[in-house]
Amino acid sequence: MPEILHWQKSSYSAGGGATNCLELATSPTTLHLRESDSPATSLSPTPTALTALLAAVKAATTSPR
Repeated sequence: MPEILHWQKSSYSAGGGATNCLELATSPTTLHLRESDSPATSLSPTPTALTALLAAVKAATTSPR
C-alpha cells in the first residue's frame, strides 16, 4: 500500500489559482518535494542533497542581479 503524504504549499507561493508552487510533505524518515503543476512527480532528496539545494536557492535569492 502506498504511503499517504499530506502536502503543504510553500508560504512564498502565489495566492489564488496559481499552480506553480513548491509543495512539501514529510514521512518519518524522508522529506518530499514536488511542483504543484506536476503532482505525480516528486523528489526525496538525501540530507546532503537537500542541504546543497537550500544553499543554492539561498545564494541565488540573496545575490544582486
